[in-house]
Amino acid sequence: MTLDLTFTADDIANTRFAISPLGEVVASVRVVKDPPAHPLLRRWADQVRRRLQDVDWRLLADLVPVPTVVIAGFTCTPPSTSMPDLDLELATMRGAADRVRSDLDEIPGPRPKQVQALYDDPEQGLERLAEEVGNYWRAAMAPYWPRIRALLEGEILYRAKLLAEGGARRMLADLDDAVTWENGTLRVRHRHTSGARSLRGLGLLLVPSVFVSPRVFTVTTPPYQPTVRYPARGIATLWERRELDPPEALAAVLGRTRARLLAELGQPASTRELARRAGLSEPGVNQHLTALRKAGLCSAHRTGRYVLYARTAIAEALLEGRHQGASNRG
Repeated sequence: MTLDLTFTADDIANTRFAISPLGEVVASVRVVKDPPAHPLLRRWADQVRRRLQDVDWRLLADLVPVPTVVIAGFTCTPPSTSMPDLDLELATMRGAADRVRSDLDEIPGPRPKQVQALYDDPEQGLERLAEEVGNYWRAAMAPYWPRIRALLEGEILYRAKLLAEGGARRMLADLDDAVTWENGTLRVRHRHTSGARSLRGLGLLLVPSVFVSPRVFTVTTPPYQPTVRYPARGIATLWERRELDPPEALAAVLGRTRARLLAELGQPASTRELARRAGLSEPGVNQHLTALRKAGLCSAHRTGRYVLYARTAIAEALLEGRHQGASNRG
């Protein structure tokens, strides 16, 4: 089944990116409830299932059924700003009491007891849901959020680079294997939805996610902005401690630590994240990054309160060894 999202010039102009902490909470519930279906996230799921043993999140769990066909829109309204925090998104959710019943009416099947109570008293039910989300966040998400946020911000930085290089066509062309771009239409392969939808001049909101993997989720129903939540690149790197071996020749020139840091920058990352991966102190990593930046081997990009570092084209060439042989030509 395929969902076709048709773009006008206004839609292209209004397309934007955002990160959604609440959206990650809701998507992660699927992973906790069914870890075998999410092999890239299994290590995280195994850890947080123990953390959640003493947390009451029954309503949240019931609102995210597995297998997932539809999730009520009010649980994770598309964010209105690019980098909202959880408190802002929870405030938006609390203000959606007038949409609770209509959103729940779109979900097939009988309602669990907890969800029926929410339907009967939306305002009180949303207060309970917000409390459960906060408790779930502290147990299952907060310890991992800095690295998750860094990966998501790196994904947005990567997409911005593609937009600068080749316009919207280039930026949208490789979002996911389930997504293709053709003649002003974004085609999304779906399990349960098909047809054509207009973006209504609102543009498309693109929300990279760690926890929607391996699927792509869409929002096309008014009053919400049309949204595509898609898996960010590099999810497997979040949980695995990797030893990346840079080329020996490059390590001999730069030193093994700086060459290793360049190798780690296959995804843009913060100083803290690089320090965690490499087992180094943050001041030490910052010193090495400063040297690499002065040498033109990495660049720094501020996103909100954070600075993400990325390899330059010169560094890419050095790591791939494309320079070898070029200097031997007569």
